[in-house]
Amino acid sequence: MNKLTVEKAICRLFPDKISYSVQIKFSGKFSPYNANVRKTANKLTFSLSREWKNVGEEIGIGLIQDLLLRILRKKSMLTTNIELYNSFVKNLHLAAKKTEKDEKLLAIFNKVNETHFNNSLETPNLRWGLASRRRLATYDYHTDTITVSNVFKEAEEELIAYLLYHEMLHKKLKFNSSNARTLHHSREFKKLEKKFPNHEQAEKRLNDLIRKKAGAGWLRHVM
Repeated sequence: MNKLTVEKAICRLFPDKISYSVQIKFSGKFSPYNANVRKTANKLTFSLSREWKNVGEEIGIGLIQDLLLRILRKKSMLTTNIELYNSFVKNLHLAAKKTEKDEKLLAIFNKVNETHFNNSLETPNLRWGLASRRRLATYDYHTDTITVSNVFKEAEEELIAYLLYHEMLHKKLKFNSSNARTLHHSREFKKLEKKFPNHEQAEKRLNDLIRKKAGAGWLRHVM
């Protein structure tokens, strides 16, 4: 991955040329395979994790094209390179290092995996995050990590199980891409989410707990 890769990505996406100068930076501050782009005037600065240095050029072009479409807010499209990039991201979990497995989360994960997934899911990294009342839980495709807000560290097991179930669905279903639009909560996802026992009651209890801990004004956000 280098400046030439970026230029090729722009040329393939916009054959008529778009006049931006480009800069590419690699940083150890990102988690593996993360990246972003920043636009200032006529300059595009791509900041990538160091892992991208050794990824094949065609996949790298897909990453750059995906970032370009988002930052430039151009008409959505799904290129062959973006498809390659999406496929690469969906399989990163196979090579991700599994070094974080909180005992409490692991025990609940195993129960949910057995009950709802027939033990079909490989155990990801399982960790507690910051005491966030907005982002309750997330699944990181790049590092195969489920992070649960520390707000729930002393919560009832059923609530933690519900949060894990949501993120385990992300791990199982990944995401869908169509015309450069990435959909994480598909119809299938929403249908399966509602199969969790007492789904509506679990949602209500989550909201009640967040309101109790945070007071009015906070928004919950589960990825």
